[in-house]
Amino acid sequence: MQHDIPMWVFAAVIAGAVLMQALVLLGMLFAAKSALRRVGEVTKKVEEQALPILATSRQLLEEVSPKLKVATQNVLEVSHTLRTESVRVAVSVDDLLKKASVQVDRVDDMVTGTLNSVAHATATVQKAVSGPVRQVGAVLSGLRAGLGVLRNKEREVHASDDGDHFV
Repeated sequence: MQHDIPMWVFAAVIAGAVLMQALVLLGMLFAAKSALRRVGEVTKKVEEQALPILATSRQLLEEVSPKLKVATQNVLEVSHTLRTESVRVAVSVDDLLKKASVQVDRVDDMVTGTLNSVAHATATVQKAVSGPVRQVGAVLSGLRAGLGVLRNKEREVHASDDGDHFV
């Protein structure tokens, strides 16, 4: 069994396949052109927006960089100066505390001496005053006792003069 298929059928099938392949390639061409157009638009937007930002950032970095270096050096100098001054202040405060301690000791000694002198003076005054006061008190007590004895003798004399008329 042999089938004789005319040649024109093969040619028509091949021509249809080539035509279909050409249409597919043409569709791919249009899709690629559309993608290239979108990529171009995105590239254009990036160039319009991102590149000025990058240029401004670079310029700002170039302007700020020397200022940051100077500021860093200034901070280091201030830190060193503060460290040096804090040491000086600490030494001065220690010296002042030592001097204050010496003065406090001196004032304490002076106050203690003064209080001891006052206590001694008070004791001396008490001895000087209380002795004579006791003596004067003793003399007065003696006089009172003597006067009391004399009075009692006078009453007894009065009582004996009355005799038995005592009421």
